[in-house]
Amino acid sequence: MHSSAVFLTEFGAIILGLGLLGRFAARFRFSPIPLYLLAGLAFGEGGLLPLNTSEEFVATGAEIGVILLLLMLGLEYTASDLVSNLKTQYPAGLVDMAFNAVPGAAMALLLGWGPVAAVVLAGVTWVSSSGVIAKVLGDLGRLGNRETPVILSILVLEDLSMAVYLPIITALLAGTGFAAGGITLAIALGVAGLVLLLAVRYGRHISRFVSNEDPEKLLLVVLGLTLLVAGVAQQLQVSAAVGAFLVGIALSGEVAEGAHNLLAPLRDLFAAVFFVFFGLHTDPSSIPPVLLPALVLAAVTALTKIATGYWAAKRAGISAKGRWRAGGTLVARGEFSIVIAGLAVTAGIEPSLGPLATAYVLILVILGPLAARYTEPVALRLTARLGRSAPRDRTPAEVPEAREELRESVGGQDTVGRR
Repeated sequence: MHSSAVFLTEFGAIILGLGLLGRFAARFRFSPIPLYLLAGLAFGEGGLLPLNTSEEFVATGAEIGVILLLLMLGLEYTASDLVSNLKTQYPAGLVDMAFNAVPGAAMALLLGWGPVAAVVLAGVTWVSSSGVIAKVLGDLGRLGNRETPVILSILVLEDLSMAVYLPIITALLAGTGFAAGGITLAIALGVAGLVLLLAVRYGRHISRFVSNEDPEKLLLVVLGLTLLVAGVAQQLQVSAAVGAFLVGIALSGEVAEGAHNLLAPLRDLFAAVFFVFFGLHTDPSSIPPVLLPALVLAAVTALTKIATGYWAAKRAGISAKGRWRAGGTLVARGEFSIVIAGLAVTAGIEPSLGPLATAYVLILVILGPLAARYTEPVALRLTARLGRSAPRDRTPAEVPEAREELRESVGGQDTVGRR
């Protein structure tokens, strides 16, 4: 009875604290992710007030949080959207991977962590935060900007890449051999391909089977199906998160819309628990030794993300202002970086990797919204000082770009589809 009371007290305090932190972040219009991580650091190993009784339940809640994050991500896309993005935007995805995964891998090797840790840290630095970026675009009123489809295409390609990447690192962290790892990857790709095929051809039938006018029944069916598929995927040595992502892709139309609305509060709750759980397993005293590498890595990969967005927007024919906005918007890292680092921490491959990832995400989840807001004016001011924007007659090739800048300056913006 006493342990039950302690558990309820601890877990209630966690949820209440997260709610207050979320309200604080919303008031000042920034992401609550760094506050959740700091809360985990405060109540975890070496923190101010370590938790004992509720830690096991928090661990289960964190796993559900990852599953719901990926499910909701899948609900944002249709299978046809994914196929279209793969066909048209894959060069931007390759540039994104090369520019942003390589610095993470190089840092791990320089620190002497070995090839497995290098693959993990490459993923941490590669993937931008879809959640933070979506919020920033809404806060800044840029959802209708011409560069926004380019940003969303890069995020979609990163999400798709995770369906391949997560099974790879799962096999590497498990210490399986080359043959076993190849089988795991083949199973993951086969399942992903099968789900995409079924979603394209029979998506309406699947959605009709799941559909129900009663919100309670719809919630139970979608949530139960997701957890079931995630569990089976994990049993097959494929990431549970990938299984949840594929369930989201298979649902479309009104079912996806209804499930999104019903699951959004649950996603926010368990995602917050997930970030706290990651912080709980990071000793605050282990962060100062890796703070300098985290700062260097954050600075380098902030610049490489800006370069990625600039290149992709230029390829799409966006004006110079839009290119800089696209680059600055992509800087933030968050949920996926923590998911990847969390797998490594659980496997225990490198004690310093978790603290480095925590510090890295804390830096960039704070810097990201600032970069989205100020990259364009700062870049234009610097180029003007360097004489690159000296007043002169425009060449015929620059006239379309000038017209586009004029449209943007007077609020002429295109709308974008559902992400």
